[in-house]
Amino acid sequence: MEAFLNFFEVMPAWQKLAWVLGCLSFNWLLEGAVPLFKFRYRKWRHAGVNLVFLATSLTINLIFGLLTVGVFSWVGSNQIGLLHYIALPIWAELLTAVLILDLIGQYFVHYLLHKFKWMWKFHMIHHSDTKVDATTGTRHHPGDYVLREVFALFAIVVAGAPLAFYVVYRVVTIFFTYLTHANITVPYWLDKTLSLVFISPNMHKFHHHFERPWTDSNFGNMFSFWDRIFGTMVYDDPKKINYGLDVLDPELDENVGYQFKIPFDNTIKTDY
Repeated sequence: MEAFLNFFEVMPAWQKLAWVLGCLSFNWLLEGAVPLFKFRYRKWRHAGVNLVFLATSLTINLIFGLLTVGVFSWVGSNQIGLLHYIALPIWAELLTAVLILDLIGQYFVHYLLHKFKWMWKFHMIHHSDTKVDATTGTRHHPGDYVLREVFALFAIVVAGAPLAFYVVYRVVTIFFTYLTHANITVPYWLDKTLSLVFISPNMHKFHHHFERPWTDSNFGNMFSFWDRIFGTMVYDDPKKINYGLDVLDPELDENVGYQFKIPFDNTIKTDY
């Protein structure tokens, strides 16, 4: 177990980037073999638009990487966080850290992104995609991504997680992000079974429906039981899903300039 964690603790940046691109590419290609919806769109153009947002996220990630090092140093030297007050086997500590990070750094912040108008305006860009596929997982306005990173830092402090635990969590999160957004057909029995514990591809698609109440459901990224516990889970026939947002022009979903300006456009109506 120590060798496993040591690998992630010293994992170089190029390997992390390779993991991102590998997961994205695998799911992007898989969509061509078993698509859930047969979109009539230019797949490469659509990917190019969403990769612009990936580029901004990677830049922000570099900045927060420096902050994260400082947070880990402070947490460790001051014995801050839950894991410093309990004694568990190393695998149980890792699982506990991942659960806390997923709850605060994914489910909770995602819930808030839907509940506060100023946060929702940033998050709308992720939902404005009318052709949800693996690349949609990269589609986050810089403001949206910064908020997520801030909550991730808060989750590290609450958990008292060491660096290796956090890297494991991020690696697994990346896998789920691209898998659950991928435009792939998953047999009903398999998807339904997976959704008992994990966020499955079909389960996350309901979150991208163009109108409520489905838009405000299934906030989890890795584990589905957060949605079950807090009453935000939806599961139905994925063929009923219509992607996008009912308050945005679907014809502008690939207009990068327009998407970046959405949070600052007061003419766009919201219910928050």
